[in-house]
This record gives sequence, C-alpha cells and structure tokens, in this order.
Amino acid sequence: MLLEAVYHRPRLNWSYAYNESTIHLRLRAKKGDLTEVFAFAGDKYAWDTTKELIPMTLFTSDAMFDYWECASVPLYRRLKYGFLLQKDNERIWMTESDFQTVRPENPNKLFEFPFINRVDVFAPPVWVKDAVFYQIFPERFANGDPSLDPENVQPWGSEPTPTNFFGGDLQGVIDHLDHLNELGITAIYFTPIFDATTNHKYDTEDYMKVDPHFGDIETLKKLVDSCHKRGIRVLLDAVFNHSGKTFAPFVDVQEKGEASAFKDWFHIRKFPLQIENGVPTYDTFAFEPLMPKLNTEHPEVKQYLLKVAEYWIKEVGIDGWRLDVANEVDHDFWREFRKVVKRANPEAYILGEIWHESAPWLEGDKFDAVMNYPFTDAVLDFFVHGTLDAEGFANSIGKQLSRYPLQASEVAFNLLDSHDTPRLLTLAAGDKNKMRLAALFQFTFMGTPCIYYGDEIGMDGEGDPGCRKCMEWNPEKQDRELFEFYRQLIKIRNDHPALRTGTFTFLEAGQQGSKLAYERRLDLQTIVVLINSEETAQTFRIDVDERDWENLFTGETLRTERSKLNVKMPAYGFAILKAII
Repeated sequence: MLLEAVYHRPRLNWSYAYNESTIHLRLRAKKGDLTEVFAFAGDKYAWDTTKELIPMTLFTSDAMFDYWECASVPLYRRLKYGFLLQKDNERIWMTESDFQTVRPENPNKLFEFPFINRVDVFAPPVWVKDAVFYQIFPERFANGDPSLDPENVQPWGSEPTPTNFFGGDLQGVIDHLDHLNELGITAIYFTPIFDATTNHKYDTEDYMKVDPHFGDIETLKKLVDSCHKRGIRVLLDAVFNHSGKTFAPFVDVQEKGEASAFKDWFHIRKFPLQIENGVPTYDTFAFEPLMPKLNTEHPEVKQYLLKVAEYWIKEVGIDGWRLDVANEVDHDFWREFRKVVKRANPEAYILGEIWHESAPWLEGDKFDAVMNYPFTDAVLDFFVHGTLDAEGFANSIGKQLSRYPLQASEVAFNLLDSHDTPRLLTLAAGDKNKMRLAALFQFTFMGTPCIYYGDEIGMDGEGDPGCRKCMEWNPEKQDRELFEFYRQLIKIRNDHPALRTGTFTFLEAGQQGSKLAYERRLDLQTIVVLINSEETAQTFRIDVDERDWENLFTGETLRTERSKLNVKMPAYGFAILKAII
C-alpha cells in the first residue's frame, strides 16, 4: 500500500456539503493500489452510538490516481471521520495526523466537518443542469433593423475582419428565435451588448447603455421577454476586468492626468498615459491600450460595477452573467458580486471565464461554474486531433471530475468552440464525423453543453476574425442533416434525466484504443454510450446487466448475451443505449 499517494483534506472538493443534509467525502490513492475504502464516521458528541463504516466507491481515476467517494447524511449535520484503507488483507486506518494499524478509539484525532451551515452550502441554480446553451456574437448573428447600421456596414456574409461591421442587432435575434426553438435551445449566452467602439464590444464605453448599433433597452426587454415566453434563459457578458478607452472615467484621466478624480479607478504605473516599448504605462487586458484594467478594489469602482450587475437583472430580467477575464479580478470583488446578484435573482447563473483549473472560484462564494476549457481540450485532443488515446482521454476527464464538488461539475459550461477559438468544424479539418462524435460526448456528459452559433448548420472558420463570420441564413447553404443531428441529440438529452444528472462511469477506454464506452445512471434509468472514433469498424463487448437495450438514435432493440453487450460499430459509429426495464 503506497501511503505516500493517499491524500485528503477537510474542504474544497475533498469534503463538502452537497446539499443541506448530505456531506460528500473523497480520498485519493495510487491508481489500482487499494481494493476497498471505507469512511469511518460519526457524530463527535455521540460517537459510540453513531459511528459507522461507510463503503466508498471508485468515483473516477486519472493517469496516476484513483479517487474514492461516499455520501453521508449525518443526523445532526456534523461529522467526525477517518478512513479505513484496504489492499487485499492489509488494513490501515487514516486519521487527520497519521496512518495506523489499529482502529482509533475515539474521534479526537479524526478529520472534522464541523456543521452544515445552510448559508455555506454551494447551491448553483437547478435549471442549469437541464439547459442547452447557444452562444451568440450579436454583430454577426442577424441584421433585423438596418436603420441601426453603423457607417460603412458591409454586405451580410462578406469576409470578416477584426474591425468591420455587418449590422447584426438584437432585433435580428428576435426574428430568428424560431430557429433556436426548433433546435431545442433553452439558454442563450450573448457576448457583450453594451455601448462600445468595436464589433466585439469588449471595450465598454457605457455599462448602463445598450449599444445603439444593437438597439436600446426597450429592444433588449423585448428580446428577454420573447426568450422567456419560449422557455429560453438569457445570459449577458460582464466585462468588469477592464473598460474601454472611451469609458468616461478613463477619458477624464486621459484629459486631466494626475489631477483626475478617477485616476485611482485604474492601475496607472506612470504618467503621462502612453505606450512605451509596446507596453502601456497603465495596466490593461493583455497590453491592449483600448482596454484599461479597472481597479475593482476601489470603493467607487466596486459600487459602480455592482450597481451595473444588479440593474440589468432587475430592470430587464436577465438570468445571469458570464464574467470576462474572471481570474484577473480580485476574489473579494466576486464575493460581493455574488451576494448582489443572488439577492436580485437567487436563480441567476454566474459563469466565470477561466481557461484552467478553477477550484478557488468554485467554493460557493463566487461563481456557479466556469467555462470548462480543460474539458474542451480533452475532447478535441481525442475526437478531433487524435493526440490522446481512449485511456488518456478517460484520464483527462477523470482528473477534471476530481477537481470540483459534484454540484459544480453538474453545471459546468461545456463548450467545444467559441468566439475566442477556431470553429469546431475547422478544427476537425472539415470532417463532420469527428465533429459529430465530439458533440455526442459533449451532450451525453455531465454539465451544460453550449453550441456556438452556426455550428449546427456546418459553419467553419479559423480563429478571430474567421470564427466570427456572419450567420448563414440561406437554407440552401445550411447543412440541414447536421442540424437534424444536433436537434435529435438535444431531444435525447432532454428526454432522459440520466444524461443530465446521472452518475458518469467509463466502461471501456483502453490504452492506444479508439473506442469509448461509458454509463450514465440515475435511479432506475441506465444509459450506455458507445463511440468508435476509428475509421474502421470495431466491436464492443461490454459487461452490463442482463436486459434488453434500445438504441435511442435508431429505435433498434439490442439484447445482451450472457450479461455482455455485443455490438459491432461502423467507422465513426456511435450509439446511445437505454436499458429497457
């Protein structure tokens, strides 16, 4: 037993309240080392009458470690606990301070979960688990009101550049909500819509004003109301890390220098404001002079931005915020932001843009979720780039699942492309088989999936500006077969709760393999997904319960043979199989 690899700590993703009555405990061990693990748990004030051994299950694994998990529902909402580790006949007890060969006689040296205080329970909005998001870049989605067009607007569908405009607006979105309903979309994430100088609007000029090229507040209200009537939630982009260069307080600093009353609203290293050797004398987003970084520790800045966050929820009724460059803003600001937003709408979804491991932001006091780019990378590496084998892919997904509390994974924002990346079809070099398999995993995995506008009809494009081209509305230029695939995939996900909130377990993911099999299970519903990412046919033989299975894509019924599911899968083939009870 390799005790050096065993790890636990009483917080974060290792020991947390899943809800107001349930505590989840996790333990890490060397991969394949332990044969059984138990939590040794009870109430510290009634130890002798409440202590018990709770079997832990192998929750997930990565390349080096196994992660064991169990749930406890303590009678008095508090828990003292240790662990019993077993490797065949070897037994070791783990306390807070050491490992020992004899069972601890009392709970004094064990780990502790002091109390489930309701206010501390991380409770993301329940609706997000069931949502299917669609990301819209407003300037390029649809031109519904030509009277709002900027000067020198380009013909719709022309070649995009970093600086040109095509006249997309909010009315254009309203005009095409039928398209989203037909697809099955239940939530929209809009990139910024507030007054700014660029086509992407990440250089905010006025946080309290809809960009006039997009419409006005009445148009926005009409859009949000129209979406809500169709069962579609609306998420707006909050650019609070930085403003635009034309933001009034920064204009004042540019004009008055050190005499400006707003100089402390920003991080200014040196006056005058200028560019020296390609670097501004003030902090910005990515050295971009147009985007000065806001000082969110300043009381007036904080007050202003929190007012913005509250205003658009109360005035227009939006359902949450996506937070741009979220990891570069101080944690204290996000704690206050969460309180303000949740007071305005307890069901608001707070989504941070972070491209890496994000546990410090997912403790229940800041964000509900982050944009799940580690998920994106793993899916692309296996299904699209072919740089991971099945085992490597399973390890990457396992590592990601181990990082966060379950409730955070259940509402993770799972995307495959966005306005910041090349489009999925381009990444797949035009191979729609690979694209379909990547999307299939995205929609059958834990978390909320997001489609980038136009992917569903076969749009391609390299990185910015290619990924931001105009939406194709000519039916003759749309891939309706691909649209139908997405529509059916969304319907299957919506029809089967196990695909949204069930447990996730890999059944097959072999070294140097190109086959994946995994199970989603919720109560009596069991679904098995089979994916062949190889360009040749392959056969699956999976250990399952002795029952019949329905292929949810084709309606075909499959029968087990001696508790094995035996399925020949064609090249780039897939199946979503539901156990028939």
